[in-house]
Parts: sequence; structure tokens; C-alpha cells
Amino acid sequence: MKIYTRTGDSGQTGLYGGGRVRKNDPRIAAFGSIDELNAQLGVCRGADLPPALDEPLARLQHELFALGAELSSPRDAAPHSILLDGDDITAAEAAIDWFEEHLSPLQAFILPGGTPASAALHVARAVCRRAERDVCALAEIAPVRGTVLEYLNRVGDLLFVLARYANHAVGKSDVLWEKKS
Repeated sequence: MKIYTRTGDSGQTGLYGGGRVRKNDPRIAAFGSIDELNAQLGVCRGADLPPALDEPLARLQHELFALGAELSSPRDAAPHSILLDGDDITAAEAAIDWFEEHLSPLQAFILPGGTPASAALHVARAVCRRAERDVCALAEIAPVRGTVLEYLNRVGDLLFVLARYANHAVGKSDVLWEKKS
């Protein structure tokens, strides 16, 4: 089987479960952003991360793959897809709580940076927030489960905490925003 099919040469792409849409369709933007987030998490996992971060990032990658499959399926076109649920949100919240216990409370806004691992996680956080916006746009024209938006909101929060932890684990301070006087 060849990797190229030529079926997308006219600016359309196939959906999981059937059907074709333009490549700039909001559904494509939504699951494309999820795919980009998953790829960025792969970049993060390839960085020099503190060991405690690999398992939660690996879990997120698998969950995001399932989420991408769900978003690429109009209505119930792929009824056997693995759907995220409240347990996935609870797991993200538990991870946030665990990592926050090891961090000093925030006293100021922080900028992305510190270590390369922290900066990569901040990029992932920003991509997650864009994915969240793209899924909101899709939800305006097509059904999207509320759990999906809740989950993405928690993932963005988790990535913020993991970025802070990546600095903390190697003794690097967060980069504080300096308010112009």
C-alpha cells in the first residue's frame, strides 16, 4: 500500500467512518489541531524531560489519538471509537494536583521558558488552547460532546503545570513576567 492516494489532491479529505469534506472544514481544523498537539507532545517526550513527566505525556498522547478519531467522525459514523469520559478528566485533575503539590504557589505571571523541556511543554499548552478554540468553533456547527471541551481545558492546565515542574525538577526558576512600570 502506498502512502499517497491522490484522493486529497483536489482539496478534499476523507472522514473516519465515511464522507469527504474540504480540507479547511472546521472539523478538519479541530482534529488537525489535536494531531498537532499530539505531535508536540512527542517532541516534549523526546526532550530531556524529568522522568516523572513521561507517563502522563504518554497517556495524553493515547487519549488525544482517540479524541482525534472521535472528532474526525461526523455524528455516529464510527460507533466503535474509544471515547474519552469523566474518568479521563478526573485523571488529568489528579495529575495536576500531584504536580502542583511539588511546586511553589504562583505569585506572578510566568513566561514560557527556563529549560528546553519547559519551553516545549509551553508550546504544547499553546497548541492545546488553539485546539480548544478549534473544537469550540466546530461545536457551533456540529455536535461535540461537552466532555471533549472539559477534557481539553484540563489538558491545557496540566501542560502548564508540567512546564513549571520541568523547570522545578532541575532547580530552574520559572521565568517571571516583568510588568512595565
